[in-house]
Amino acid sequence: MLIAGQAPGRKVHDSGVPFADASGDRLREWLGLDRTTFYDAHRVAILPMGFCYPGTGRSGDLPPRPECATAWREKILHEMPAIRLTLVIGQYAMAWHLGPRAQGTLTETVQAWREFSPAVWPLPHPSPRNNIWLKKNPWFTHDVLPALRQEIRNQLA
Repeated sequence: MLIAGQAPGRKVHDSGVPFADASGDRLREWLGLDRTTFYDAHRVAILPMGFCYPGTGRSGDLPPRPECATAWREKILHEMPAIRLTLVIGQYAMAWHLGPRAQGTLTETVQAWREFSPAVWPLPHPSPRNNIWLKKNPWFTHDVLPALRQEIRNQLA
């Protein structure tokens, strides 16, 4: 399974451990994975769009630096031919992995999850900053997450 995220936040950048924050806690809950399985590199690959903290903007962290994915993403993905399930988290990962197949907005793309699954699952970022989005879109919790957890169980079995 590949988790294609955005870029590390300040806390994760400082720790060097991906998703070692509240976003990671929520993501593991969404996926139904414990920390041991989540960080098992033989089962789960975590590959963000950028490897470094991009800094802070007016409304949160800046986007991943664009030259990062261009420089190394294809090369690294080429070294992982056994990926059967890809989670694309957030708009920058969606843009890169889905290209023109992405819908007009992140919400529309996540709503169209059936068009991409079972191989690819577009997800909003699990950041606590997205609590309002989650409240406005209860279908995500009721429809998407149970189907995603089942697919993960199938793939990791």
